[in-house]
Amino acid sequence: MRVRDIVDAIERVAPLRLQDEWDNSGLQVGFMDAGVSKVLVCLDVTEAVMDEAAALGCQMIVSHHPLLFKPLSMVSDVSYQQRCVVKALAGGIAVYSTHTSLDNAPGGVNHKIAGLIGLQDLKWLLPKEGEDAGSGLVGTLPAPESDVDFLRRIKGIFGVECLRHSECSGRHIRTVALCGGAGGFLMRDAVRKGADCFITGEFHYHDYFENDGMLLAELGHYQSEQYTIDLLAELLEAAYPTLDVLKTSVNTNPTRYDSR
Repeated sequence: MRVRDIVDAIERVAPLRLQDEWDNSGLQVGFMDAGVSKVLVCLDVTEAVMDEAAALGCQMIVSHHPLLFKPLSMVSDVSYQQRCVVKALAGGIAVYSTHTSLDNAPGGVNHKIAGLIGLQDLKWLLPKEGEDAGSGLVGTLPAPESDVDFLRRIKGIFGVECLRHSECSGRHIRTVALCGGAGGFLMRDAVRKGADCFITGEFHYHDYFENDGMLLAELGHYQSEQYTIDLLAELLEAAYPTLDVLKTSVNTNPTRYDSR
């Protein structure tokens, strides 16, 4: 099997045309005709993940967040991105990232989140013209839940130590909008779709003043997309049952809560 076979499997589900214009999904480092028998999947490409891939004998890493968003002016050791590129080339490890191409795809990151929450009747928050694709989703719960009970359940599902949210007022939650990662830009779309609650990884401060009474729940960027690792593994295992697909053991969450 070659890198191009892995890329083809991913892009059948999440073609690059679905990515947002500012994004850099796709092959980050490596050669399409290089051989692959073992793949490591992760959310973020860090030096620790590169070292893990090398130690495990992986010839390829498939990540959600791109290693490279902007062109490099040099390849040296002055940034973690550059050091990862050096490690990848020196170790013969290809790196492919499927970011907003997978976010925006049917069955992609946001559908994974919606499934965990138990939403039904899903629709795109911001559809892409001419595509069955879009940014964010809105759906309904099987039965209404009080805002306090709903937030408590969300906190448990995503293992969130500290859930930031707007004020609870005793409202009932039935229609829920969501977007993995930094989805605050979709808040007005969530309001227009009549959402009782909007869940994402990151909001801006002033979003909490401009939410028209809609409950906002901020999981944290990493927490909202952590199950993308499972999604990537499932995608590759379904395409190539004989491929050795490993999930990273490295915690790449860059934020911590200190309870001391």
